[in-house]
Amino acid sequence: MSKKVDYFYAVGRRKESQARVRLYHGKGENTVNGKPAGEYFSGEISKKALAKPFGATETSDKYYYSARVVGGGKEGQLSAVVLGLSRCLIKVSPEKNKPVLGKLGLLTRDSRIRQRRMVGMGGKARRKKQSPKR
Repeated sequence: MSKKVDYFYAVGRRKESQARVRLYHGKGENTVNGKPAGEYFSGEISKKALAKPFGATETSDKYYYSARVVGGGKEGQLSAVVLGLSRCLIKVSPEKNKPVLGKLGLLTRDSRIRQRRMVGMGGKARRKKQSPKR
C-alpha cells in the first residue's frame, strides 16, 4: 500500500551546498530550513533569483515550496535552491517547462568548486612560499 505523493521532489547542488526541494500544489508559504524564504535569503537579488523559475514558466501563484539546505555559503545555497526548483518544475510539466528553463540556463548545474590546497603552498591553493632574497 503506497501513499499518494502530493509534492514534487528534486535536489539542487552548487559548490558545497545541497538543497532538497519539495514543490507543493496550491497556495502556501515558501520556506527554507523552516524559515520564510524572504527571511532566510534577504535582499532584492535573492528574491529575484528565487522568483525566476516561476516567472519563466508563469506558475508563480500555482505552487509553493519548502527547501532544506546544507553546506556552503548563502550564495551557493541560493543557487542550489533555484536549481532544485527548476528541476521540480520540469517534473510537473516536462514538455512545457523544460525548453523555457533550459533557454534561461536554469537547468545547468554550475560545477565550479573550491580548488583543493596543494602541498608546499603555504596552506593555500595558489599561494607560493616567499623565496629568500639572498
